[in-house]
Amino acid sequence: MKSLLNSKPVLWFLFLFNAVVAVAAPFVVDGAQGVATAVGMGVVSVGAGVGLVKGRKAVG
Repeated sequence: MKSLLNSKPVLWFLFLFNAVVAVAAPFVVDGAQGVATAVGMGVVSVGAGVGLVKGRKAVG
């Protein structure tokens, strides 16, 4: 499972999908549930983004 979560395509999917849902959630779901969904998906998206940045090799 760890090797699957470290693959670039999976990290890109998690980053982009969760970012889109985090932006759209407050408009689709009303109230506190929409805000909570946006925050939760945003945290997952940021985590995947950190994984993408951390996984890059330094060039030079």
